[in-house]
Amino acid sequence: MELKPAWGHAPRRRPGSKESMQRTQKNKQLRISLGITAIMVALYSCTATAQVTPGDYEDGLGLAAKYRNLTENVASNPSWIDEEETLVYSKTVPGGHEFFLVDATNGNKTPAFDHQRLAAGLNAAAHTEIKPMELPFTQLQLVDHHKTAEFTISQQRWRCDLTTYHCEQSSHRNRGRGNDDDGPPIWLNSLDPSRPSPDKRWEAIVENYNVVIRTPDHKQTIPLSTDGSEGNYYDLSSFAWSPDSRYLVAYRIKPGYKRMVHYTESSPATQLQPIYFEIPYTKPGDTLDIQQPVLFDVEAKREIPIDNALFLNPFDLTNAEWWKDSRGFTFEYNQRGHQLYRVIEVDAKTGKVHSLIDESSNTFVDYRPLIMNQTDTGKKYRYDIADGRQILWASEREGWEHLYLVDSASKQFQQITHGNWVVRAVNRVDEQKRQIWFEASGMNLDEDPYFVHAYRINFDGTGLTPLTPGPGNHHVEYSGDGKYYVDLVSTINTPPVLTLYRTEDNTKVSELEHGNIDKLITAGWHAPEAFKTKGRDGKTDIWGVVWKPANLDPKKKYPVIEDIYAGPQGSFVPKTFSTRAEPLTELGFVVVQIDGMGTNNRSRAFHDVAWKNLKDAGFPDRILFHKAYAAQHPWYDITRVGVFGTSAGGQSAMGALLFHPEFYQVAVSNSGCHDNRMDKIWWNEQWMGWPIGPQYSDSSNVDNAWRLQGKLMLVIGELDDNVDPASTFQVADRLEKADKMFDLLYVPGGHHGAGGAYGERKLMDFFVRNLLNEPPPNWNAKASSPTSSQSLERQ
Repeated sequence: MELKPAWGHAPRRRPGSKESMQRTQKNKQLRISLGITAIMVALYSCTATAQVTPGDYEDGLGLAAKYRNLTENVASNPSWIDEEETLVYSKTVPGGHEFFLVDATNGNKTPAFDHQRLAAGLNAAAHTEIKPMELPFTQLQLVDHHKTAEFTISQQRWRCDLTTYHCEQSSHRNRGRGNDDDGPPIWLNSLDPSRPSPDKRWEAIVENYNVVIRTPDHKQTIPLSTDGSEGNYYDLSSFAWSPDSRYLVAYRIKPGYKRMVHYTESSPATQLQPIYFEIPYTKPGDTLDIQQPVLFDVEAKREIPIDNALFLNPFDLTNAEWWKDSRGFTFEYNQRGHQLYRVIEVDAKTGKVHSLIDESSNTFVDYRPLIMNQTDTGKKYRYDIADGRQILWASEREGWEHLYLVDSASKQFQQITHGNWVVRAVNRVDEQKRQIWFEASGMNLDEDPYFVHAYRINFDGTGLTPLTPGPGNHHVEYSGDGKYYVDLVSTINTPPVLTLYRTEDNTKVSELEHGNIDKLITAGWHAPEAFKTKGRDGKTDIWGVVWKPANLDPKKKYPVIEDIYAGPQGSFVPKTFSTRAEPLTELGFVVVQIDGMGTNNRSRAFHDVAWKNLKDAGFPDRILFHKAYAAQHPWYDITRVGVFGTSAGGQSAMGALLFHPEFYQVAVSNSGCHDNRMDKIWWNEQWMGWPIGPQYSDSSNVDNAWRLQGKLMLVIGELDDNVDPASTFQVADRLEKADKMFDLLYVPGGHHGAGGAYGERKLMDFFVRNLLNEPPPNWNAKASSPTSSQSLERQ
């Protein structure tokens, strides 16, 4: 019996007929579809898909508070007091942290001050409610024979009298590293607009833009120059007397273009109407000030001409520094484009100019000072020996940052340190013993190449002696007299140990602190996992760390989010212990941080990848890292990868979607310098070169906005004085013109890295929606009360 459909008779089909074959094909497709659906259901059941709740957000955003104050005896920021043999440092205690003093001669340890009284003094001065164990600083200087404490809170310097515990803000405010200080010459606002000669016979001043000397009683005044003007003035801050008081050097400055960036503070807390202001902000390609050293023979009351042939195109000249015997002075010439850095000597009697050291590169010379700062250091180190007859100099001329001894007369370089490793800082130099104490990384082949150790070596390159042989990332500080040093060592998963040593024979005096993290671990804290794999060249190790999701189930799949910052000024993967935890892990994400090629603290070839190519951002290495980790950890889902970053990291986060959409799908870009022509001059010309060329457009997120394929959220603070906010708006403009969809979070009153807790939650929402494919919580469902600013009576 043939079954018939309710709506009529079904025609019979012959086997092999067209209709029969079509029906067979459809049934086959249906079975395949059902099979695929079953596979997808199975995969879905293995994916971390538990509904994200407001409680998960609360857990994530509360991790920092949860793990705060759960360590004991974790030391930080050790420093020596002036030339004393007394050490001061901070360490964690139940409820917060305290400062301690150690007398290195006898090992006595005492509180650095009365924490209760200092907190009370700060509260009285700042109208705050600071608790004694939660002082808002972890580093301080003790001056005036331990009678005064100096420290910084939110970039503001403070002084507290440790006898009366009266605290006050100092007039000096620490500046951020954002922008230029292209204001008026310093002498226009100077409280002491004169520079006295060492013998006190004369005072040098600027009068009507010219150099004038006068007697201290002001009864005699003698002009030394007459060629100064508003457009070619002498700068008092550059004045330098020779030690014998016979000569004076002054810089004459021809001003360049003074670019201003304009701001609107739309929502000030103190008034209804917006506030408008501007700041100086020099950008790549702008015309710069031209500095010309001018030498005066004060006794003869005449100018000695200085030929500028060796410093024709300065990005900057350092101020003049005289030899102690007054035979001449030196200054350092940083040629624009940063491919030539020169130490120049000028003969005092003749004004003759010659170069002592030429440091050149086909890419860039990293001219900033070599300091022990993982995330922000240059490569320049200079130490004058025997009043400049010899110079200790750091250079990458052999492919790695090493130390050299330069003979000033013959200009010959003698290499002191050798090998495929990096000098990271010079701690002290003993001219009599002809020895150098320095820090370096990469010498121990069985360790993370970023781990820093301390060493001593002789001027002739012999006697290399390790001072911190134990594994880990070390930081050393030497007493002013050089008799003692302390070593603070840790890793990302082992707490710090602070140990005091005697320098002469490197013997251990005492272990001062040994961190305890038992309570932290009991509370659920987990250290990130360090991981390495080969980079794009197949031989260089690329290092990173992985924060795993909370309650990791290896049978499930977890999306990956990379926290990116690829600025060439440093390396950024953490190497020392901290209680840092990633909020996104509480929502079911893996969070990763990687140092790809183009970042600092490795070989010169590793660093050079960034040159004229900031869009690279180490992405070929980062992607290989993700793939290698996923190959060993099946729960690490590289089919769902997001990225977020701020500043240069914001540029890279968006760049991930523009230049590598095959791998990255979602990005949150905060305060990005999206076009390097729009950002501050020093950072961008250093890495992208000068003059401005097509490489700037090649790396521009603005010019490449049309490439966008993934999901993008831009975040910008309207008062960002580090990166011109217009950079983000220009990206938005290009995206709109290219008909690309994106999210934009504009933060009224926000500065660099704006957003705060609100922005953090928006970031989490964005990744939940676009990587977990879940709707975020409905935050507007719960009514909130007006903010205090809304209730202000503003005029």
